[in-house]
Parts: sequence; C-alpha cells; structure tokens
Amino acid sequence: KRFDIDFNGKRNLYIVLGLLGDFDSIEYTQCLVPYLDKLSKSNIQLIVVGIGNNDSKEYFCNYTKLPESYLTLTEDLDIHNQLKLSKGLCLPINPVLNLMLMCMGINSPGTLKEVLRGYVGDNTASNIFDKEEKIYFTNNIAFKASMFNTFGHENALRPFELASLRLKNMIEVLGNWNIYMPNHNYLTQRGGTFFVDENNQLLFSYYNKALLGFSKTMSKPLDYLDNLIKDLNSL
Repeated sequence: KRFDIDFNGKRNLYIVLGLLGDFDSIEYTQCLVPYLDKLSKSNIQLIVVGIGNNDSKEYFCNYTKLPESYLTLTEDLDIHNQLKLSKGLCLPINPVLNLMLMCMGINSPGTLKEVLRGYVGDNTASNIFDKEEKIYFTNNIAFKASMFNTFGHENALRPFELASLRLKNMIEVLGNWNIYMPNHNYLTQRGGTFFVDENNQLLFSYYNKALLGFSKTMSKPLDYLDNLIKDLNSL
C-alpha cells in the first residue's frame, strides 16, 4: 500500500508527525493552532499527517484544539518511508528503552539543550501563557502563569514556562498512553515539514532527527512559516 499525497494545485503545508502521542507531535501542533487564521488568509492549506487511530485522533484534537479536518491518519510508516524521514534510535531492544535513550540525548542531537531551555527560559522566544491564565496539571493542582514573572520578563519565554507546558503534555500522554501510542514499534519515528506551492514546487523542507527538534529554530519554531508567508505575499 502506498500513501498518496494529493498535490492539488494549492499552497500546501504538510506537517508529517510521528505517533500522535509523541511530545514533538503535540508541541508542534500547539504552535500551529494559533496560525490557522494566518494560513487561511495566505491561501495555504494545512495538512497534518500523524500515526494513530480514530481514538488517538479524538484525544489529540481535543487536547491540542486542532480541528479534526486538518488531521489525516496513517497506521503505518508508508509516508515516512517515502519521505525518508528518520526512524530515530532503533537498537534491538524494547522500543520504550530506545525512546528513553533518545530523551537522554543518545542519537538525538540537541535534545538535552532543548530540555534545558525549557527550564532556564529564552529571551529570544515568546512567552506561552498569558499572565492571568491558569495552568492545570491535574484537577487539583494549578497555578497562575503570572508566577513565571518571578523568574523572568513576561514578554519573553520565562524560566520553567516551556518545561511546564511539556509537563502538562507528558501528563496527558502518560495518562492515556495506550490511546496515544497504539503501536510501540513507532515510538521513535521522527517527522518532517514540507511546503509546496501552487506549481508543485517544494519551497521548504525540514527533516526532524531528534526529540524536541521539530524545527531548525526551536526558539521560534514557525520562523520558516513567517518567512514563507512574507515572501509569498511580496510576489
């Protein structure tokens, strides 16, 4: 079976994810959702492809707020193999152990640096939470985002802010592990980003090779998209 990609004469942004429960899949989608109106106004069609089933799609879209119409499911690696996307660490051991080793930076360049950035903050990145927003880890554990201002400036990514988002995401996935991760053989599969214009010309591509590495510029993950939109609007 071959996964068919529909080049439909439009500007298409293809986001190919690993398993829907992959930390990159959730965080990347959380970055994309606020851009949906901007994409629409620029006549860019977003197609997100993720590994999962109907149950994981429902949970993923409810959690990330991505409308289900944007998400196409695959239950195998046909599209990933066609695009020659990285499979991550694939030692002949339990796939969960491979994933844990990648979390430690093994065969996952930049992961530890990105984890550290989540804790120390980043003055070159935007903040994530509004100051009045309440951050819930569980129904009984929550705090106001204004607490982050104790450690950094509210107009930049403050210490512990990104780490808190990632902890929320981890709690969501671990609490629904078998739904988000229906096939453990694909736990380390990486994704990629591809932008094709209305003439079917590939204007941008990025191949993710590490955990927490879904963009070349993680401080500004959608910098590539801002640049593409700017260039297209100038034509």
